[in-house]
Amino acid sequence: MSENKFDNKQKGDLAEDIAFQYLLKLNYQIHDVKWQFQKAEIDIIAQKDDFLVFIEVKSRKNIKFGDPAIMVTKRKQRLIVSAATQYMESIDYDGNFRFDIITLVGYDLNKTTLEHYQDAFFPGIDF
Repeated sequence: MSENKFDNKQKGDLAEDIAFQYLLKLNYQIHDVKWQFQKAEIDIIAQKDDFLVFIEVKSRKNIKFGDPAIMVTKRKQRLIVSAATQYMESIDYDGNFRFDIITLVGYDLNKTTLEHYQDAFFPGIDF
């Protein structure tokens, strides 16, 4: 299907599904998807080894305006951290955790480029 036939929600859902499948292939254990707290949504919450991983998925048609990871602004990071804190409190989790970003460029399944940024940002640290 041509990428022009997708609306924004469908593009986001497609990107999240591709990221989900990618994580499964790397033996991540998926705990939750689209977990919401107040104004924040965490796209994927997973476990890998000793880490609880909070994953933001971003996609774009192309890189004309830069890597999709730049869309994870400081404000967005604070929202994700707030939601992650609430999630960890809700399950009484007191272990290692990290924040990853998965980016996808292109919506043609045969030409999509995926990048996985582990430890993409850290709570409370502004650069």
